Amino acid sequence: MGSIILLSILIRNFIRRIGIPPLVGYLLLGIIIRLVDIPLNFLSEPIHEIFEFLGTIGVILLLFRVGLSSNITGLRRQLKRATGVWVGNVIISGILGFIAAKYLLGLELVPSMFVTVALTATSVAVSVGTWQEARALESPLGELLVDSAEMDDISGVILMALLFSIIPLVQAGSGGTLLPAVLTTLGIFLLKIIGFGAVCYFFSRYLESPISRYFRKMHTGLRSYQFIFAIGMALVISAIAGLIGFSVAIGAFFAGLAFSRDRESYQEKSREGSRLAILYQLFPPFFFINIGLNVDPAVLSSSVYIGLVLLVFAIVGKVLGNGLPTLFSTKWTGALLLGTSMIPRAEIAMIIMHQGLLLGDWAVPTSLYSGMVLVSLVTAIISPVIIRFMLNKWPQKYYDN
Repeated sequence: MGSIILLSILIRNFIRRIGIPPLVGYLLLGIIIRLVDIPLNFLSEPIHEIFEFLGTIGVILLLFRVGLSSNITGLRRQLKRATGVWVGNVIISGILGFIAAKYLLGLELVPSMFVTVALTATSVAVSVGTWQEARALESPLGELLVDSAEMDDISGVILMALLFSIIPLVQAGSGGTLLPAVLTTLGIFLLKIIGFGAVCYFFSRYLESPISRYFRKMHTGLRSYQFIFAIGMALVISAIAGLIGFSVAIGAFFAGLAFSRDRESYQEKSREGSRLAILYQLFPPFFFINIGLNVDPAVLSSSVYIGLVLLVFAIVGKVLGNGLPTLFSTKWTGALLLGTSMIPRAEIAMIIMHQGLLLGDWAVPTSLYSGMVLVSLVTAIISPVIIRFMLNKWPQKYYDN
């Protein structure tokens, strides 16, 4: 484990120098470890359990960061402009994903639903670095990209929670008895998500600030205890979400939202935020490494075909889903640039697929899982290269093309 931590640091440094997101290196490291294990057989069951545990902590931190970075107040101001793009993005990319999974690949309904939800998500963090490098993130199109991606993250998490509520019924039900059961489950889901959200809002509105101040005063001059309090509460809220039928990822996202009212205290630019950044660098790599470890070499041949089919529809779904609505407010160059920037699939998409893999082959077969890993790898590699070329050709520094 110590060697892997050291390797992850070296990989992060090398991969970023060549302009590729670090998650690509982590995924490849996990696949390589799995391949090396075939002749050496050193990955015992306890080691797999350790990877799974550290990967779960990584998932919690990833989703906590997403929630913490969400500016709900700012998003409400941009809601009108970004809603059209977001709706087109989710509907078109989801429908194309379902068509590819159900009718082209011949998958069962539940695996097709996982693909549908996973392909609606994006990983704008892969693209944002390139936009920042080109000093284009504060352009009108760059702001639309950030707003749309933020809504994309939120909807991806909510759709994941909804998916986990109804798939047991879809798996077990049949015929005319399925619809009433699904509607009942949806009603229960809405009550649970509203209730859970209300409790998190109450904590955020009335408890977070005074409790944080109390922990901050425990150590004069430092806010280490406040920082530890935030991480502890993120774990508690994640665990509660798991106990009431959601995943820990859902709870971590809501925990991040609960602390987002005081996000400045936890951002990387602050002293305490830099400590939180250390945890981001330590644990999330284990999530992506664990994804690579779960790629089964025995199904790689079939996974490549699955991955290529899904890759085509993943690219087309985001380009059309984001590009077509954007045409109403910008030129075709801006629409193409925005659609291309939303192509990467990483954190949310792979969290969805990984949670499905844990349920068993009936939910996410290993071949499908490995195919989605290929989609994540390829989209994360090619998108920054294409976006960099587009931004050089169609600069967005001062105006929206």
